[in-house]
Amino acid sequence: MAINHSLLKDDLYQAVNGEWLEEAVIPSDKPATGGFMSLAEKVEEVCLKDINALVEGKLTTTDPLMLEFIKLYKKALDFEYQEKDNLAEAKDFLNSILSQADYQAITAKMVELLNYKLPSLINLSVEPDMKNAEQNCLYMDVPRLILPDTPYYDEENEKGQFLLNIYQKQSEELLISLGYNKDQSQQWVKNCIEFDRKLASYQKTQEELADYTQNYNVRSIAEVKDYCQEIAIDSFIKQIIKEVPEKIIVTQPSFFEHLDEIVQSDNIELLKSWIIVSTINDLSGVLGEDFRLKGSEFSLALSGTPEPMKAKKFYFYLVRDLFDQVIGTYYGKKYLGFEARRDIESMVKAMIEVYKKRLEKNQWLSDETIQLAIRKLEKFNYLIGFPNDYPEYYKDLKVNAESSLFKNCLSLKRIHQRDHFSQYKQAVDRDKWLMPADRVNAYYNPTLNNICFPAAILQAPFYSLDQSRAANYGGIGAVIAHEISHAFDNNGAKIDENGNLNNWWAEQDFEAFNQKAQAMVDQWDGVPFGQGKVNGKLTVSENIADGGGLTAALNALKNEGETDYKEFFINWARIWCQKARPEYELMLLQVDVHAPAELRANVQVKNLDEFHETFETSEGDGMWLAPEERVRIW
Repeated sequence: MAINHSLLKDDLYQAVNGEWLEEAVIPSDKPATGGFMSLAEKVEEVCLKDINALVEGKLTTTDPLMLEFIKLYKKALDFEYQEKDNLAEAKDFLNSILSQADYQAITAKMVELLNYKLPSLINLSVEPDMKNAEQNCLYMDVPRLILPDTPYYDEENEKGQFLLNIYQKQSEELLISLGYNKDQSQQWVKNCIEFDRKLASYQKTQEELADYTQNYNVRSIAEVKDYCQEIAIDSFIKQIIKEVPEKIIVTQPSFFEHLDEIVQSDNIELLKSWIIVSTINDLSGVLGEDFRLKGSEFSLALSGTPEPMKAKKFYFYLVRDLFDQVIGTYYGKKYLGFEARRDIESMVKAMIEVYKKRLEKNQWLSDETIQLAIRKLEKFNYLIGFPNDYPEYYKDLKVNAESSLFKNCLSLKRIHQRDHFSQYKQAVDRDKWLMPADRVNAYYNPTLNNICFPAAILQAPFYSLDQSRAANYGGIGAVIAHEISHAFDNNGAKIDENGNLNNWWAEQDFEAFNQKAQAMVDQWDGVPFGQGKVNGKLTVSENIADGGGLTAALNALKNEGETDYKEFFINWARIWCQKARPEYELMLLQVDVHAPAELRANVQVKNLDEFHETFETSEGDGMWLAPEERVRIW
């Protein structure tokens, strides 16, 4: 990719990626391409090639779980068999919901739905207790909405109404194709959307949810029971975890405090319609090609993608989601390997040491807070490349050759959910992978105080032994330090080294941090992009992590004696290259905690003195930012 050196002072992103942007074509079944997504396409290509070779007998495997995966993938591709059995079984399943006459029976049915990870009015999960992160506890969460955020439901929101019209048409077609009466199908969908609007009116926005520490609200079983007169929430919970919990963490109390206004004695048909319509949409991908294509129209409209995935690719992902650690570990061992994993591990250790030394030299924190921050760093755990083994319960993932795709998928989901809920009151597994190794991503988990870098992201342009050290630090080095920085972003700053919600800062230090965080909000808020503007509050945690990651990675490069930083900044811009459909960009602006990729490349570097020194920027240049306006936190 040629660099336009004349543009470096005015637009780093365009200087590095302009030629690629002119030539890049977004795949017809994708909302975007470039950067992370181009790597994902490469991973997708090699995995599909290997899986199809295994199906055709051109490759062999002795891994029993890979054999189970292949068995289900073959079944998914047998479209004639799908049409024959899946539809009748799915209709029986929906009829079993429709036949429930009262809220007690509906409650029992929602237990079954949750155990299959299907739509439920009340969602339960088992996660580490944020006040006692050594043990898992029960969380109660709100139902998933049709639209991606509550502002979409505003009457003046044209995009929201457009999407609901698509959802309405899609849902009616699915129900009619399953053999239901047209008038009845239309009424169910109308009821569903009406009920969904009620649910949305009491849920938090994505901006509010960005402060995830506000999700920790302890309630007793008696308090939770009082949320709803019609639905016995205590009975619902007991059927899921097989006991009555001492406490429940309620993520959005304001929603549940209004549950009686949503669920009333005379609107059981609204709830049943919402469950039926949500469920048929969730299941459409396992009911055959015709249903799969009908059921994709809403998601295509949401992202602006013109075509659905081809069948082989879609069913690969459908089955992969049920065997994600199997495919991920296969990919990691074959395409990354143990040697590269060890090399990345050494980089992670080095970056943690850099961060530690930066904290020791910090000028705006007290010694007390610095020592506690360093203690948090020293307790970091890290997961690199791929796990050594599958989770123990994976041995139960068996495919029944005599059963349909529909029944097999429900059965496998049930196994995953059974293991999930069995972790209630158990010790937290701090080595658990929350992301498969074939995913191009990385994460920091605050309650586990660990960072994870899957194999799929550990490739060029992020990382390669063939790249310069400067390029590697501008790529994977900045990503590693980004994830470390999340331990000290506006959310991570409220969590101690053990993963507990705990104010460990000196009061004046936390006040100083909040002022700096607000400066980051102000720098980003309202920045125009595409058809909208950046929300500074929604994106603040990721922007803090980007700034800290970029600074620490540059510091690590300096420690190796490097003085030419051009390749560092150029590769930083390169990893964010992206070409996206306008609809997808607009949706991300409203719901994504990450700023747009182009701005991540351009805005953060302006805060670094070294960038301006390297490219000799001055007032009047597009990349210039006056020293007093540069935001520095970590």
